[in-house]
Amino acid sequence: MENFFKKPVSKYILQFVGIITLIFSSFSVSANEEPVEKEESFNAGEMIFEHVLDAHDWHIMTIGEHHISIPLPIIIYDTEEGGLHMFSSAKFAHGHSHNGYMIPTEGDYKGKIIKESTGTTDGVLDFSITKTVFAIMFSAILMLLIFISVANSYKKRKDQAPKGLQSALEPLILFIRDDVAKNSIGKDYMRFMPYLLTIFFFIFINNVMGLIPIFPGGSNVNGNIGVTMVMAVLTFIITSFNGSKSYWLHIINMPGVPWWLKFPFPLMPIVEIIGVFTKPIVLMIRLFANILAGHIVILGFMSLIFIFGAMAPALGYGVSIVSVAFSLFLSILEILVAFIQAYVFTLLSALYFGMAMQKHH
Repeated sequence: MENFFKKPVSKYILQFVGIITLIFSSFSVSANEEPVEKEESFNAGEMIFEHVLDAHDWHIMTIGEHHISIPLPIIIYDTEEGGLHMFSSAKFAHGHSHNGYMIPTEGDYKGKIIKESTGTTDGVLDFSITKTVFAIMFSAILMLLIFISVANSYKKRKDQAPKGLQSALEPLILFIRDDVAKNSIGKDYMRFMPYLLTIFFFIFINNVMGLIPIFPGGSNVNGNIGVTMVMAVLTFIITSFNGSKSYWLHIINMPGVPWWLKFPFPLMPIVEIIGVFTKPIVLMIRLFANILAGHIVILGFMSLIFIFGAMAPALGYGVSIVSVAFSLFLSILEILVAFIQAYVFTLLSALYFGMAMQKHH
């Protein structure tokens, strides 16, 4: 472990890049070379949802009739047959099936792995490395490299002024510690700092990565309600397990409330118990909705170019000036939103921890 921290971080970056290159070199880059019989009209809704939803491959670009994408690993466990299947998603290119499984391009099971024999997902447990999963793994490794480097800088430059990456991140770390954790939680705030710093930088880095249209950026991680749900559930679990006796008593029997709101019908206890579960739900939906909406609005403005271009080429060129300008403005605004949403999620989590640990006065 000591040797691990002594090595320069650049070596680990090169090793990670090498591993990723090795993984993807074993897969073929899929390109749709089938001739198109009839030119289809541009479908803005389909284009938007293809970009914001999860997928089993990473779409890079479309050149003419060719769709260039990076296939990702497919990992399936069949509960009915009791078998584990692992292969590249390139096997599903052009709507083909493999080992009795396929991914439909339309219908109720569009984008999901189904059994070719039944046409449903019954018995299929999908553990595949999807676009969102790969983006989460990439951001996790990126965070490890960044913070191991910063930690080593603090060890080497003890009692010295920070510089480089250490200098860039220190204001954010101190901001979360002093203005978020300490003010919201109180004297026991240091117990929660690892979690608060992790979710802040995880949300912030993935929000920024989602704005980069080049691989490995462009994935809508925090616009996936499954991801925000997991973070909200973690906040709920930490809050519940750290709740003091006074916290739970106030939920069941809130002081200062008229007795007729507690007996014979326990109106206020019911409201308070519902509030315990609505807090994490609010955390989940707020982050999910804001990030997803930002991506949809930007893609909506870009879609206007093709919609008006289908009417008349000159009209498409004219609208493109406005669309690109608004998209650029919104992309810059999304950088601010990336920070604000990370801050709000972290602040509310800290407030919930503080309220749960509040002592009786």
